[in-house]
Amino acid sequence: MTQDYDLLVIGGGSAAFATAIRATVLGARAAIVERATIGGTCVNVGCIPSKHLLSAAHDYNRAGHHPFLGIETSWGGVDFASLIDGKAKLVSEMRAEKYVNVAREYGFDILNGEGRFAGPDSIELDGRRLRAGALVIATGAGPWAPPIEGLEAAGYLTSTTAMELTDLPESLVVVGGNYVGLEMGQLFANLGVRVTIVEALDRIAPQEEPEISDVLTGILAESGVEVVTSATVVRIGERKSVIARVGGEQRRIEGSEILVATGRRPQLDGLAVDAAGVEVDGRGMLVLDDELRTTNPRVFAAGDVTEAPQFVYVAAAQGTIVAENAIANAGRAMDYTALPRVTFTTPNIGAVGLTDAQAIEAGYACECRVLELKHVPRARVNLETRGLIKVVADRATGKVLGVHALADNAGDVILAGVYAVKFGLTVSDLADTWAPYLTMAEGLKLAAQSFTTDVRMLSCCAA
Repeated sequence: MTQDYDLLVIGGGSAAFATAIRATVLGARAAIVERATIGGTCVNVGCIPSKHLLSAAHDYNRAGHHPFLGIETSWGGVDFASLIDGKAKLVSEMRAEKYVNVAREYGFDILNGEGRFAGPDSIELDGRRLRAGALVIATGAGPWAPPIEGLEAAGYLTSTTAMELTDLPESLVVVGGNYVGLEMGQLFANLGVRVTIVEALDRIAPQEEPEISDVLTGILAESGVEVVTSATVVRIGERKSVIARVGGEQRRIEGSEILVATGRRPQLDGLAVDAAGVEVDGRGMLVLDDELRTTNPRVFAAGDVTEAPQFVYVAAAQGTIVAENAIANAGRAMDYTALPRVTFTTPNIGAVGLTDAQAIEAGYACECRVLELKHVPRARVNLETRGLIKVVADRATGKVLGVHALADNAGDVILAGVYAVKFGLTVSDLADTWAPYLTMAEGLKLAAQSFTTDVRMLSCCAA
């Protein structure tokens, strides 16, 4: 049977575009099948709109709460509908520039419609059968809500629908204290909404170092956000009240809206993967080998639909590898060494490599240093010293195993930590390397110096 395409991707987000771009560069005829809006999570309902709104909310809050003497600011109201309109305009522009126009330049097709597998080498698209040499599942993930009694009846927001509101709620209960819940909670708090964050584990940001969780909890509390940890949500009561078991007792947490931020799950519904001989495990996850190939050697997967960390740069890297494996039989596997993560709260959380506990679990004799931001000149100048930088190292060799930061621009600072972890630098390497003065990145050098020096005894301008 003749092939319609060399490579056919179901899904139209970052992973799909990375796959199609690389396949086209390799000389293949590629196409993307998208049932909804092109661009996927990142540009439409994820990174781009959320960080746009976070930036706006931060600037609004800063106008009324800056620390500088002699500076008067005006703190007016919030026209949330206009803010959402501005977000939609930005999203539309970037979707056109970075997706639609890119596809046109590379020359691969975008096919609109509901695609599902019709065999081991084909899909059905609105009654039409398309065959391909290789097929890629890149359908992403969507917000997931746990089966809480009364939740569906009461109604709730997700990270997607919360960014579609036109009016600010008076109060908001956020269920989930990981990165999505923290970003969304602080966004609305900075716009004047009374926010409570409810987390099932014993601390927010549970994947991060405990020092970061503790300091961030204090920062949120200072801004009026209540954080309730070790809380099991039992049910949703009348008027959208959250009933949770906290410390052996039931507590009622009132809110005019509930935002559920308890994770995301792969979207495989309607794909009929069994028709292609693609197996899923007992949790409903795709069974993949190291090359991101499914149990059907013609079918691959990339992006949030896999079990990989759900970052857009991971999706893009997977898409590139999948194209090379599918078209050129490259045999490449993903390497997650030195994979960074950033939570865009104020201040940011930036992290890479092993935590203190993970290093010990891995068998290292661990040595760590925690540098408070009061020792970083940039933080002192900004009058914002709430935060820290932590370096995790191997005691025997000094090799940097992990870098963790809670600071303004920690997402930028952590890139140096990525290089340190990836290329096996030691704390001495970091301590002896140039760092530009009066930048937050200098804090990483100071943290490294603290392994051998009392940084309190350093001159701020002659370290």
